[in-house]
This record gives sequence, C-alpha cells and structure tokens, in this order.
Amino acid sequence: MDNILKEKILIAVRSLYKSEIPENLIQVQETRKDFKGDFTLVVFPLLRYSKNTPEQTGSDIGKYLLENHNIISDYNVIKGFLNLNISDSWWLDIFKGISRQKNQLEGLKTHNPETILVEYSSPNTNKPLHLGHIRNNLLGFSLFRILSVTGNRVIKTNIVNDRGIHICKSMLAWQKWGNGETPDSAALKGDHLVGKYYVLFEKELKKQAEPFLATGMDDEAARNSAPLMQEAREMLLKWESGDPEVVGLWKTMNGWVYEGFDKTYEKLGVDFDKIYYESETYKSGKEIVLEALKKKVLYQKADTSIWADLTDEDLDQKLLLRSDGTAVYMTQDLGTACIRQEEYGFDKCIYVVGNEQNYHFQVLKAILKKMGYNWADGLIHFSYGMVELPEGKMKSREGTIVDADDLIQGMIDSARELSFELGKLEDYQEEERVDIFRKIGLGALKYFILKVDPRKNMTFNPAESIDFNGNTGPFIQYTYARIRSVIKKGEQNGLREDPDLLSSVKPLQKEIELIKLIRKFRDVVNESASTYSPALIANYCYELAREYNQFYHDHSILADENELVRNFRLVLSRLTSEILNSGMWMLGIEMPERM
Repeated sequence: MDNILKEKILIAVRSLYKSEIPENLIQVQETRKDFKGDFTLVVFPLLRYSKNTPEQTGSDIGKYLLENHNIISDYNVIKGFLNLNISDSWWLDIFKGISRQKNQLEGLKTHNPETILVEYSSPNTNKPLHLGHIRNNLLGFSLFRILSVTGNRVIKTNIVNDRGIHICKSMLAWQKWGNGETPDSAALKGDHLVGKYYVLFEKELKKQAEPFLATGMDDEAARNSAPLMQEAREMLLKWESGDPEVVGLWKTMNGWVYEGFDKTYEKLGVDFDKIYYESETYKSGKEIVLEALKKKVLYQKADTSIWADLTDEDLDQKLLLRSDGTAVYMTQDLGTACIRQEEYGFDKCIYVVGNEQNYHFQVLKAILKKMGYNWADGLIHFSYGMVELPEGKMKSREGTIVDADDLIQGMIDSARELSFELGKLEDYQEEERVDIFRKIGLGALKYFILKVDPRKNMTFNPAESIDFNGNTGPFIQYTYARIRSVIKKGEQNGLREDPDLLSSVKPLQKEIELIKLIRKFRDVVNESASTYSPALIANYCYELAREYNQFYHDHSILADENELVRNFRLVLSRLTSEILNSGMWMLGIEMPERM
C-alpha cells in the first residue's frame, strides 16, 4: 500500500514541478495519532523543486492527488507535512485482497533471507530456572518464530553452563551434607534438589567469611579466603584434570538437573534445535586462545596467565586463561562462537542475554575480530532488561528467586480461580477445563512479559497479568474465543462467507478502523523482525482486540437484516481472529477456541 501511494505522489510532484524528482525524496509515514489523516508526506525535501513555502507545496500536492486519484478522500497541511486521508473504497479494495489470502503470515518472506542462530536460556546447572530465565526463554523463542516467518533460516540454540566454580559449590555441599540424597528419595525435581545445595553452600560460606570480614577484608576477599571456597576451587581443578570421582559426581548431579530443566521447558512451551555444553566448548576456546598466543595476537603475563589487550579499542585487558590453566567464561564463549560458525556458517548469531552482560559481548566481538574472525560482525547481543516482582530483586545465593515451576503452576491456578469466580467454563468437561486453564495461565504470563519493550527493566505482577480486561493475554484470548463462537454460530445457521460480495457494502467507520489495523499486521511483523521486538506484535494484538470489541459492542454481526452486511462482518471477524491467532502464536501463546 505504501508503495502504491508513493508512486501516486511521485507522479503528482513530477507533473506539478516538471522535474525528474528522485524517488527517495518521497518520504511517507503513518500519520501521528494526534493529527487527522492516514498517511503523511514530508514536504521539506521537495521545496527546492516547488520553489514555494512548505504549506503551499503541501496544499498543491494534496489538491492534485484529490482531483486525479480516487485513492485520496481528503487532505490537510500542518507546516511541512501533508496529511492524506485514504478513501473508504480503497480501504475496501485492500480488505478484499487480504480476505483472499489463505494464511495471514503468507508473503512475509524477506528478500535477503539469512541463517540466524538465536541463543537463549543459558542456564547454570547449579539451580533451577527462575523468573529471569522465563523472560529470557520467552524472548528467545518468540524471536525464533518472528524471524522464521519472515523467511530466515533460524536455529534455536542453548548453551548450558555446566562447569565452573558455581557447579562445584553445589557438588561440594552435596558431598558434605547430602547423605546420599537423590531426587527420588527427596521427592524433588532434580534441578530443585541441586539448587538446594547451592543455597546451603552459600549460607555456610557466609558463616566462614565472617571472621575474615572482621579483620577488615572486603566481602569478595573474605569469601575467597574461606576454607569452603578453597575446597570448591580445588574441586574445580580436579574436575578439569579429569579426576574420576569428581567427574562421576558431576555427571550424576548434572543428569538430575537436565531432567528437571526438560520438564520446565515443556511446561513453558519452548525447545531447542541444538544444545551446547560449556564443558565441551571451553576446550575449543582454550585451543583458540593458545593458537592466538602463538600468533602474538594475545600476550602472556609472568604468572603464565593469558590476556587480550583491547585498550586500543577503549576496552580493558581481558583474562582468557588463568595462571593455573583453567578457562574463564569468555574462553568458552570464544569456543562456542567458532564451533557454531563452522557448523552453520551463520550470518547472525543473536545472544539473548541480560543487559548486565553488555560489556562482555563487546569484548567477545572485539577479541574475535582481533583474532581475524570477520564473521564476528554478525554477533548481536540482544540485551534485555531485568525482571523483578513488586517486592523487589531476586537473589540466587539467598534462595529468594522465584522458581519457574512454581510461577507457572501459580498462574494456572490463578486462571482456574478467576474463571470460576467469573462463572466461566462451568459446563465444560474437566479435561477441557484443565487445558483451557493452562492456556489462560501461560498466556497471561507470556503476554505480560513480552508486551514490555525487551530493552527495559520490568516488574512482573501476577495478579495484574491474569485480568480478563485491559492489556493482558486473557483479554486477547477471550476476544479470539468470542470471534470463534460468532463464526461457529454463523456456520450453524447456514451462513457462508463470499469475498466476491464485499464490494457491495459501504463500510461504517468502526469497520474502516478495523480494516486499517488488519492492513498494518504485516508491517508490524516486519518491524518486529527488524528491531527484534516481540513487544510490537503483542501490543498490536491488544490494539486489534480492543478495536474489535468496540465494534462488536456497537454493531450486530449475525442478526443484521442485510445479508451483504452479515457476510462482510463475518469476513471481518474471521480475518481478525486469524491475525490474533497468528500474532499470539509468534509470542508462543496458544489461543483457546472457547472460554
């Protein structure tokens, strides 16, 4: 549509000013909501051809379009901006075209498809997934779907942080105080059991650090001086040297955690095409670092530790291998990036990681570039904000995190309670109720998190998210179910859609507003893909659902006396439901057929 309008405007200005005006000077955008109009032409670039004021130039172009093209019904000029109203007949023609599409995601393919890896989740095997992981997983999975429908080859990846001092903390605590406890004997998910021992380690470490703090040491130095921390570091060295007992315990406890993770991922509705493990990729990272040292790209200190000097790029010096030969987190990221490039030849690799790691990814890209890997330009840090509860921040060390499993179940329970309070689903079979409660609860959780600009910090309010009114997932789901009910009743009454009859109807203003929103769907999806923002799709779905509900409240659909009007409104309703379903699908949200 935008291109057709630009073409008409280009013809107009060339005709008015008798000049071969470049196409890129025709700048058209949607009219701001506080002005009257559908599209706005920025007039300023055309003044050197019109040799006139912005107001007069805009007026001349608007008048020409109004007199020569039925696409325009009215116009107004505000300073250097020409606001154009599109005619109802043209909106109807656009609607007819959209109605014939079999799939509302059809035709969204990009002209330059890319191979894109999306890394999300990245859990540590010393604790269960929590609310922060939920935002991470939901963003990553949604990005996968959005980038896929726009024609890219997208691979969902996960890097499991299954080695390092944090893993040894849980292992050491279990060795000391576990008494052979297992997930079965404790009746706990494996990730919860291991997380319990991580918290126990931290509590005991805090006690041991107190005498060192009393001497004036800072917190980090006191923690590192505690005997328990020294034992954990010794265990890490044993693990890296392949000590059979330590490696055996590591495999056992990680196995417990993976079983727990898989259950949580299944509940959340996310998955992966390829899972990498830090315990494997760090080895490649070490090889890459040692090779770069030989080439004098890196340097070695007197204690034999290996570093990258990035000061010429306004970054710091970065440790890559410790003096004892053990790897740091950056080492495995170097290895993982190179392995992925070898396996997939990606154009882009998107890391869905919180904004506290902004500097880390600047350094990662800089080191790879320094090593000669020019494909590192395709590394993108999708930096998202932290998520908190109304009570404040969560702390893993203190065991105050919001467990993902508990939160998911709590949302489903809330959906059940609220549905019964509102008198919904009372006549449904229990199996169907359970499925609908699950869809509503997860829809509320996912939508509330994804509707927020991912780059912003957010506060997740469970009570607010489950509301059936306002900008929530259940409101959009209920709107969809309402439309599906209307369509089903129409079919039961023998009503069938006929797109060929749409031209015989003169749409009302509410219907035109719905058509305008339906037309925007593709633009929103494309913008969401280019800006990596699922929030654009989420808020578009809410706007469409809200507009449809206003239309539904004001106008009859099945009971209208005019058969042509009934047909038109059925088509309008169907398209709205299909777009809501497609939009929410890209957010990973299931839509109940009835509620």
